[in-house]
Amino acid sequence: MGVDWAANAREYTRIQYPSFIRIHSCLFAASFLLACAAKAQTVCPSTPAFSPCEIVFELSQADFAAHANPYRSVELRAEFRSPRHRTFLLPAYWDGGQRMVIRFTPTEGGDWDYRVTSNIESFNGKIGQFSAIESESPGFVRVANVHHFAYTGGTGNTPHLWMGDTLMRLAQTDESAFHQFVDARAGQKFTHIRGNALGAGEDAAKAFPTPDAPDPGYFRQLDERIRYINQKGITVDLALAGGANQLRKRFPDWEQRARYVRYLIARYAGMNITWGGVENFEDYEDGRDLLKEIGLLLKNEDPYQHLRSTGTRATSASLLEDGWMDYVTHESAADEVGAIEHQLYSAPFVNMAFAGKAAADRDTFRHRLWNAAMDGDYVCAAGVDEAGAAEMKIFFEFFADNRHWELEPFFDVDGGRAAALEDVEYILYVEKPAGPVEVLLERHGYDVVWLNPANGETVPLKGVKTERFASEPPDRSHDWVLHISREGHKQGMLKSYKFESRRILMQEVEVSKVPFQVAQPSADTISLRSPAPYAVKLTRETHATRSVMYLWTGEIADELQGYRVIGTGEKGTFQIPANMAKHYPAVFHVRLFGMNANGKVYSQDRTYQITQ
Repeated sequence: MGVDWAANAREYTRIQYPSFIRIHSCLFAASFLLACAAKAQTVCPSTPAFSPCEIVFELSQADFAAHANPYRSVELRAEFRSPRHRTFLLPAYWDGGQRMVIRFTPTEGGDWDYRVTSNIESFNGKIGQFSAIESESPGFVRVANVHHFAYTGGTGNTPHLWMGDTLMRLAQTDESAFHQFVDARAGQKFTHIRGNALGAGEDAAKAFPTPDAPDPGYFRQLDERIRYINQKGITVDLALAGGANQLRKRFPDWEQRARYVRYLIARYAGMNITWGGVENFEDYEDGRDLLKEIGLLLKNEDPYQHLRSTGTRATSASLLEDGWMDYVTHESAADEVGAIEHQLYSAPFVNMAFAGKAAADRDTFRHRLWNAAMDGDYVCAAGVDEAGAAEMKIFFEFFADNRHWELEPFFDVDGGRAAALEDVEYILYVEKPAGPVEVLLERHGYDVVWLNPANGETVPLKGVKTERFASEPPDRSHDWVLHISREGHKQGMLKSYKFESRRILMQEVEVSKVPFQVAQPSADTISLRSPAPYAVKLTRETHATRSVMYLWTGEIADELQGYRVIGTGEKGTFQIPANMAKHYPAVFHVRLFGMNANGKVYSQDRTYQITQ
């Protein structure tokens, strides 16, 4: 029998996962269900909210003979109803041999009912019940306040500070090295670890020896790894596949990919995860269409509505309009990408490679970390050494102590870059001290502290009460962070103010009276065979244009693959992907964004013919 998925989808509720969980595996045999067909039975007694419960079904010999490959042919799912009558539809996953498992996580305390639907007659229509108890888990991660994150457990007003690292070979990394890595990151306050469900290289062949049958042993190992990470209070950002067309190569047709996505939903939706799409979607043939098909499947069939995005070579923002993605990923060390896109899109941003994928020296790594925050990005390292991780801990502890979930880039500042909740808190990053830093404030009394981001040491200043504050860093030998805040007022806000105390308004991009123009390319044709220099000419000099960030994007409009970042800064050489177009010559739409020192964004378009 089938289930009315559309009807159930309308009842799905956005719920979120905790930063701390305990895994409870509460198992019962199919024979138990058979004996209880006429009435509800209690299973998984006293399961804490946001703790997974596993319901195990064993196929009979006759059913197993009729379904020699249960992964392909067995249909088994259960619809769970909460004490508040919210419903969640969970499929089962094949766990080897004759074993099918439904892994469900209750989201609130009380009595839960469920009903089983299956093409296995002995399971179909069975009902059951179990009790969940309230827990202190804050819930799953959700989008909050336009550009930020929170949990929805409890009151739904617990902020989430995203800071991550990367371990792509989650299942196959040496066990000792895995535990050492996770334990270290937990101690350094990391809240996310990014990994690939299929691993890297030959791992994918181990996970799925054929497109139609997973290796249960591989995924049991992945289960244990994710459980261990979750128990440390860390969310797993789970990519479905790596780059280099890994997903298409392992699962050539849509039916195989859809079955794989549903398998991951069944196996991991009850855990503390986000969905990470693929690594570098731009490298895929028809990457946008591929991500849309799997993204919409995740959106429609993951009852917990875990956050969804994808890996990228620069930005995934061009995929937002397809309607499946919750937050934008960046993988760029160029501030222009994060800073300008933050002004364009009402979604959170996470920079998955803020320092670049190549190893950077300690100072460069720290500069990139703090500049990414000033751009408006949350951060995830693409692998980091212990020195860098220690600096990220300083970074985390600083932001955890302020209203990070309401900070937005702030532009009334000279001598540094800033993020602020105006009238309450101002954070200025001074990468290269060269004199006094000046910031325009609302007139209140403020507490002022200089922070050394390399070691966490602070130099407090006397309280100030002024509308224009200027101060020079304690010395000019390294970067500094200036923190100006109304600490007493912030404590009061935590007690009596709404979680989101300010409304965030997105600006409209100015396309007339643009103070710059495209100077190069000046010809109408761009050839991929030769370098294509680009340059911008400033046509109106004002105090606001004393500093302008530039972002260059390119798109083959009639191929509908979205735009790509092809350059940053005032001048350089376009980096145009080789797979930008399928057919040449093609019409190449170039857009130049410029953001002035006041945060105002302008854009200018040019159209070229692109040839091979």
